[in-house]
Amino acid sequence: MAGEIHRITKETLEKLKAEWTELTTVGRTENARVIEAARLLGDLSENGDYHAAKDHQGKMEARIRQIDQVIRNHELVERDENAGTVQYASIVQIVYEGDSDDDFQDYFIGSIEEKPEDPSVLVSSPTSPLGKELLGKAIGEKVTYDAPAGKISVKIVGIR
Repeated sequence: MAGEIHRITKETLEKLKAEWTELTTVGRTENARVIEAARLLGDLSENGDYHAAKDHQGKMEARIRQIDQVIRNHELVERDENAGTVQYASIVQIVYEGDSDDDFQDYFIGSIEEKPEDPSVLVSSPTSPLGKELLGKAIGEKVTYDAPAGKISVKIVGIR
């Protein structure tokens, strides 16, 4: 969304700037080369290589616009590694009410741009009902939040 402020860490800002530079230089040049090579194959209406390259170009340009929007409208946030509470960019291990402490789910509290690469870690925005309730809480605390299916209670069993 235009004008939306994106809260990100300095590391993520640098990562996004590097990705933007790569896409706007090497990415665009390489994609233009692939499109030109596909054009030389002839009839564009049934040219799968050409259509795939144009599709890739559209997705790449959308990503460039997305990164540009984040870079232009960001607010840097810092984490205090010694806080002992859930903060922006924390990975929180929660257990749903009624489950054992060994049956936890990891949630990253922050921007999707900063999500760890581990596919088992889910993302919760700090402005979401769960994210709002978890911020500032410590291990052992229980929180209840409103979900589409009703109120859900969870306990924090770990923070990293």
